[in-house]
Amino acid sequence: MSIIQNKKAFHDYFIEERYEAGLVLEGWEVKAIRAGRAQLKEAYVIIRQGEIFLIGAHISPLPAASTHIQPDPVRTRKLLLKRADINKLVGKVERAGYTLVPIDLHYVRGRIKLETGLAKGKKQHDKRDSEKDRQWVREKQRLMKQNTR
Repeated sequence: MSIIQNKKAFHDYFIEERYEAGLVLEGWEVKAIRAGRAQLKEAYVIIRQGEIFLIGAHISPLPAASTHIQPDPVRTRKLLLKRADINKLVGKVERAGYTLVPIDLHYVRGRIKLETGLAKGKKQHDKRDSEKDRQWVREKQRLMKQNTR
């Protein structure tokens, strides 16, 4: 079940592979995500010293958050992946010019997971082409709907 999707990622990148990773979260963050108070628009994923981190994801704390904790809404969060997957991603990101993009925050058996995509950036003409394709698909569906009446 999806919580939040990063639709901007599909507009700006060609997503070639997807990986599901766990997140290291604090208690208030889990409660805030369950309440739908998270945002992935400005977020990105980096590899630092053989570990993968989510940077820039905004999780706004609930008003009833604990008073003895100072919540940081945009703190860096560690992603949990298998070592083989991390090594594969390190090779592709460093050598092949790919980037890691957060795509989706969702539940798997009650746990919050982040789907990241191995992506290549789109050029401006690629974005225009994909927009034209989307419009053509919509137009075809509209025409087919009219013909069936």
